[in-house]
Amino acid sequence: MDLLYRILVYIHVSSVILSIGPFFILLPIVKKLHSSREQEINAYLSTFQSVVRLAKHSGHVLVITGIFLVMCGPWTWTTPWIIMTLIFLFCSLFFLARAFSPTLRKYKEEGQNKKELATKLKRSIWIYIILLMTMLWFMVGKPTFW
Repeated sequence: MDLLYRILVYIHVSSVILSIGPFFILLPIVKKLHSSREQEINAYLSTFQSVVRLAKHSGHVLVITGIFLVMCGPWTWTTPWIIMTLIFLFCSLFFLARAFSPTLRKYKEEGQNKKELATKLKRSIWIYIILLMTMLWFMVGKPTFW
């Protein structure tokens, strides 16, 4: 059981890295979006969509391994840091669903202000990174709130 738990922790941590890390790569891409030509924009948008897709799938692995870790580990679902992690998880799920795809679709529409869209994407990236880093802090620091 100890080996299985360690493997789950390893997979869980790996999925955290794959969920958060690629978003830092998007920051320089967003910077280039508002001044790029149409051909370049399509390449950047494709990269952006791939990163969001990777984060979604990594998030699935993250949630599944997290459930197994709580079931196999010493904590219960009523542990304060687990409850806070779940609250932030649901917030990040709603945020991810609404933050990127609609804005990326607007890039393909005529007459859109690319600089405004790039600013919105950059803000969304930072908000999502903050949400994920907060969840990471809950999982690593295991703070007691009550």
